[in-house]
Amino acid sequence: MSLRTVDIKSVVDIQEGPAVLIDKDYHIVAANSSYCRSYGVSEEDLVGRRCHEVSHHSPVPCHMNGEDCPHQKVFETSEPFQVLHTHYDADRNPEYVRIRAYPLRDADGGTVLMESIYRLAPAPDISCEDMRMVGRSPAFLSCIENLTVAAKAGGHVLVDGESGVGKELAARFVHEQSSRNGRPYVELNCAAITETLVEDELFGHERGAFTGCIGMKEGVFGEADGGTLFLDEIGELPLSIQAKLLRVLDSGEFRRVGGKNKQKVDVRIIAATNRDLASLVAEGRFREDLYFRIAGIRVTVPPLRERRSDIIPLAQVLMKRLAPNASVTYELTQSAVERLLHHGFPGNIRELCNIMQKAIALSEDGMIKAAHISLDHIPPASRREPPAVAVRADVEDAPPPGEARTIADVEASHIASLLKAYEGNRRKVAGALNISERTLYRKINRYQLHDLR
Repeated sequence: MSLRTVDIKSVVDIQEGPAVLIDKDYHIVAANSSYCRSYGVSEEDLVGRRCHEVSHHSPVPCHMNGEDCPHQKVFETSEPFQVLHTHYDADRNPEYVRIRAYPLRDADGGTVLMESIYRLAPAPDISCEDMRMVGRSPAFLSCIENLTVAAKAGGHVLVDGESGVGKELAARFVHEQSSRNGRPYVELNCAAITETLVEDELFGHERGAFTGCIGMKEGVFGEADGGTLFLDEIGELPLSIQAKLLRVLDSGEFRRVGGKNKQKVDVRIIAATNRDLASLVAEGRFREDLYFRIAGIRVTVPPLRERRSDIIPLAQVLMKRLAPNASVTYELTQSAVERLLHHGFPGNIRELCNIMQKAIALSEDGMIKAAHISLDHIPPASRREPPAVAVRADVEDAPPPGEARTIADVEASHIASLLKAYEGNRRKVAGALNISERTLYRKINRYQLHDLR
């Protein structure tokens, strides 16, 4: 497709961020200077190349890698479409972006796609622990967008999700994307401290505050002044300490243990929990006023079973990171892939890391087979406060032994179970999936789930 008029090209050129024109065969027709800089290629070298080769470094379109493809949607519907994706910049570093795609008419009356690209955040450097914050599934990318919005909002944040999903990494992501990046970032695991010591850890103490105390101690609030304090497992805080924490959040002031003078601090709180704080409030085990103080901005990190398209890519990168011998390349057989995809992962990515570590140890030739994938099937009753709907969906998602299912089948089954559980209430289902109602409606249409209640 050729451009016979400057008008359609000018639409791309006036975009402040990266923008590109693509024909029906995925070929790039034109791009603005911002797009060229972002991907490190001149416009002359871009024209004629396929878009997925440039932005994804992939030989196939993104829908063949399990992502929603804006190109496919726009050319099917002739309607605008937007989606979250993982792109790769000029240095081949991954970054999270929102793509807004529009159909335009060229001089011949044909359709050409315009994509405007909005950068959300760079993907974190990958390590064994950071794998929990890497992925390209819709549920994960939606979470990244919510975390990015939370980072820029500036208020206190509540990050919730099951054990092992990477809440601590989500908290650090919020800090690093916020205006407080470069200032102190301090972590405190509330569940790892005895009730008698938690006040001392939070606020510190003055010299002589108790027998044997020979010096002043700076608590985590003092250490985090000007920056961010991450309170992990905040639901474990005693009620008496919750009241003192609330006063600090309201006034920005506290006294050290044994101290008389008030200390003034500027600290942003990011709290995390794998418990249902609203239920704890109803039971009188968590202060309602504190809950509303910290939960003004709330982000849920999705469990791995809702990110099934991320399981195998995560496992592959973990194999590279965990390999004891850099000269040995580890690969998953198809039977091992199916075994991983059919598992519910109650321990989420922490569990996946342990599974891959064991598999590598058992493999003698670099080929990881199903027999090397050691899975711990934890009965639902033994999990710590599991979401009832999630457990039900997990059981329904598991196919019979030996029967392979596509990611689409798994997603359709999961959405169907949620629609039944919530009696067709799409707002609640969208909330459980951490997606918009509009996205949910498209999925219901795609999987023909209209009649489920």
